[in-house]
Amino acid sequence: MGAPTLPSRVSTYSPNTFKLGLFGSNCSSGRAATRVPERWSGSWADNLRMAQMADDAGIDFLLPIGRWKGYGGETDFEGETLETTAWACGLLAKTKRITVFSTVHAPLVHPVYAAKQFVTADYIGEGRFGLNVVCGWNEDEFNMFGVTEQREHDVRYEYGAEWLQAIYRMWEEHDDFDVDGEFFHLKGIHAEPKPYGGTKPLVMNAGSSVAGRQFGTKYADVLFRHCRTLEAGAADVRETTAEARSFGREVGVYTPGYVICRPTQREADDYLHYVVDENGDWGAIDYHLAMAMRNNHSLRNASPEQIQAVRRGYAAGHGGYGMVGDPDFIASEMAKMSAAGFSGFAFSFVNYNDEFPFFRDAVLPRLERLGLREKHATLAL
Repeated sequence: MGAPTLPSRVSTYSPNTFKLGLFGSNCSSGRAATRVPERWSGSWADNLRMAQMADDAGIDFLLPIGRWKGYGGETDFEGETLETTAWACGLLAKTKRITVFSTVHAPLVHPVYAAKQFVTADYIGEGRFGLNVVCGWNEDEFNMFGVTEQREHDVRYEYGAEWLQAIYRMWEEHDDFDVDGEFFHLKGIHAEPKPYGGTKPLVMNAGSSVAGRQFGTKYADVLFRHCRTLEAGAADVRETTAEARSFGREVGVYTPGYVICRPTQREADDYLHYVVDENGDWGAIDYHLAMAMRNNHSLRNASPEQIQAVRRGYAAGHGGYGMVGDPDFIASEMAKMSAAGFSGFAFSFVNYNDEFPFFRDAVLPRLERLGLREKHATLAL
């Protein structure tokens, strides 16, 4: 069995041409490895306030990071985290229209348990639950679960495919069934109820290798792809959507990043300098970078100048696409990103609650005038 037959929510859960989501708020410091005192707390109270503010403003989704252990440094970057499915359930119960994802490491959660858990979350949110599937990479975290040796890279995605296909069957089939695959041997599976409203929760994957992208284009609704430049990103989107169409599927492509938006370009640049150059948590950044290099061929072969650029990007926003400037600049960058073919942008702030109101009031109206966003009053409840 390949992709599910249940209707997807990929094009129906939001009418906006360019989807916007807040990323990484379930972790202390969010996605900025910085020592600034106003860095994000990651507390439940702050997450709830952020989610309700984003919901009221018409933001499309919230995306957490699946993190079990921090990266050390002076701040123990992302050392305090909220588990993502419980986090999603709590926020879905306290919001009205925003989609909330859970980020789940497939090798650490049994598919029968996962399928039931995700449907429960979907009912809490009345169809607003989304699933971000991770097939594994962080050795330190997997060791915490007793997984001392991960599968070979491509085999991880074979496992993920079997795991996700089993869940899809549980979401669709009403008769009891068995699974007898390479990784799972499950007997007499019974799974009720099905997902809310007869549609499938939105499924995301961020695999970037050949095997990872093929997994995503076969089984996910949204591919999460890093964008180093808009030109390279546009080519990646074309290749990704073409591969999905070769499997008879349409997918959305989102990219991660960070936003520093201030009334003037000078103020935004000065804040970036303060966050990164004056207060970067370089111990955490270098630990994270060393781990990433073990899994990323291009990083291992990068020049010293390229590595330094990556280090600065980690300090500001975990290495995603940076948008730093005044509201006109931020809106124009998002318009360019949409024109490059990206259907969504998942981004972070140094402090979501402090910075989002200005973004909401100054940038969202500009995106409406550019035709990338619907006026909030027209969004369906």
